Amino acid sequence: MTEKTVHQIKTASAAETEALGKHIAQKLQGGEVLALFGPMGMGKTAFTRGLAAGLGIEAGISSPTFALVHVYDGGRLPLYHFDMYRVEGWDDLSSTGYFDYLEDGGVLVIEWSENIEAALPPEAVYLTFARGTGDDDRIITIEAPSPEIFDSL
Repeated sequence: MTEKTVHQIKTASAAETEALGKHIAQKLQGGEVLALFGPMGMGKTAFTRGLAAGLGIEAGISSPTFALVHVYDGGRLPLYHFDMYRVEGWDDLSSTGYFDYLEDGGVLVIEWSENIEAALPPEAVYLTFARGTGDDDRIITIEAPSPEIFDSL
């Protein structure tokens, strides 16, 4: 396993979680896999909306629960937004096109990464979303193989 640097961020609203995504997008160069972990309602899609905005993507971002993947072009880099909630094995994973997207040079953001953790590349950035003390508070733990993603967080 690739050694990772760990950083923890606290946000107090969906808007702050989006802003974190927008900030991280500025550091992306293409080919990154952002693996999102955490229960429903923790801000994973809000983070992805911010990430898309930071990449210059103007399309409305929604959870790809039933489509399994949404492709967003028109920004600095393409964004491939996966929802792996219903993926139960390698055949399901393969049918999403996941392995092809890994080679495409865009940014993959994967909700419910818990379900495909064995298929994540070693250089994937892990983001774990948890509830903080207040209803809108979130604690986001980021584990990345490169500490540069934490610059100015």
